[in-house]
Amino acid sequence: MSSTGAVQGEPALVDRVVLITGAHGGLGAAAAHACARAGATVVLLGRKLPKLNRLYDTVAQSGPEPLLYPLDLEGATPDDYAELAQRLEAELGRLDGVLHCAADFGGLTPLAQTDPAAFARAVHVNLTAPWWLSQACLPLLSKAGDAALVFALDDPARVGQAYWGGYGVAKHGLAGLVGMLHAELANSPVRVAGLQPGPMRTALRAKAYVEENDRTAVDPSAYAAACVTLLSPAGAVHRGQVWSPPA
Repeated sequence: MSSTGAVQGEPALVDRVVLITGAHGGLGAAAAHACARAGATVVLLGRKLPKLNRLYDTVAQSGPEPLLYPLDLEGATPDDYAELAQRLEAELGRLDGVLHCAADFGGLTPLAQTDPAAFARAVHVNLTAPWWLSQACLPLLSKAGDAALVFALDDPARVGQAYWGGYGVAKHGLAGLVGMLHAELANSPVRVAGLQPGPMRTALRAKAYVEENDRTAVDPSAYAAACVTLLSPAGAVHRGQVWSPPA
């Protein structure tokens, strides 16, 4: 086994360590199970410990034993992320990928009526916190022969419309971060990519769409394989891109 990927016939993420934020959410949970089945040791990061515990039990049945890491991105500081990276290196010895699935969305609201604290929270959780975590993990990721930073994005044409507030602003910023980081890390072992899934049946989407009128949405598991691809050596073809895979 080389540090750059699995040999032919082995699972795509064998011997790799992958951190997933928002792991107990719709896409995060689906990705966690898929990554475990693909051979990865998955670090499950989220703010709701009971949900993380239930996810741990099911992910452990899918592949290597995962690691729980309860953390609330809203209140976490850069020092907390530095401690996260240090603990991962001490306990697991490596980090080969980060998949950012955590998101904060309070519902559709006119900007003029948006609570300032809610706007700031949305921008922080959806943009600032993912960067702080990524920045803290970059030195450890850089030690891998092939590593991936993957950001779950939203359709800019949709969330750039009226009433999407801080969430929409942050998701546009996150897409910009993908391009900027790619340009800066293009010659490094760390690949940067965005994943833009289609409409998914998640708790976040339910805050914006009435379920009975939302027939275009699919189960998040439809995009789990794409998460594995971007985190694996096969994701090199999407380096620096925002990928919108078919469901």
